Amino acid sequence: MIVAVSMRRVLLGKGLAVVLIAGGAALAVWGWIQWRYDRLVYTDARSLPARPVAIVFGAGIRPDGGLSPMLSDRMDTAIGLYRAGLVRKLLVSGDNRFANHDEPGRMYDYAVARGVPAEDVVRDYAGRRTYDTCYRAAAVFGITKATLVTQRFHLPRAIFTCRNLGLDVIGFSADRRVYLSNPYYRLRDAVATLRAWWDVKVARPHPVLGPKEDMGL
Repeated sequence: MIVAVSMRRVLLGKGLAVVLIAGGAALAVWGWIQWRYDRLVYTDARSLPARPVAIVFGAGIRPDGGLSPMLSDRMDTAIGLYRAGLVRKLLVSGDNRFANHDEPGRMYDYAVARGVPAEDVVRDYAGRRTYDTCYRAAAVFGITKATLVTQRFHLPRAIFTCRNLGLDVIGFSADRRVYLSNPYYRLRDAVATLRAWWDVKVARPHPVLGPKEDMGL
């Protein structure tokens, strides 16, 4: 009995040690990515270098088909960069696996309704996550340089992912308000950052691809 209790304590101690080590390593990876890539984030368009294209990441649509607050802010920010001549094209990337959830289609409609010429808005229908969007931007759309448009908390991970997949990217913050869901998204992004590191450094998964598309860049 005493031996069994002692064994359980040893195993529990080893398990706790593994969790602490893994947690420390995860925190170190997240912290390094934040420190390394936050310097490539811009918040003032007056200092933003011009790039051929803005890549806009999906962020959900409402049940009525409208864009979520985060996504509408991303689109408004990208449209502003287009109007200022800081980008020539918009690549709107999101998920459309379900009939009632067509992120790229809604993003396209949003931009065109606000005066962006249809030929300057390109839809990426398989941007199911940040890794897929970055991978497909290069492999399918032939992008080599771009400005990433998303919220500030997402930008270090997005820049890290795209740069490690061979794209020369910078980021522009789409924060236009205080988001009630920010604590959830920040926690989610911290976990997703670890997966991003695993994907680009170890796994290198192949997302859904398809025929190459010419954006006319």
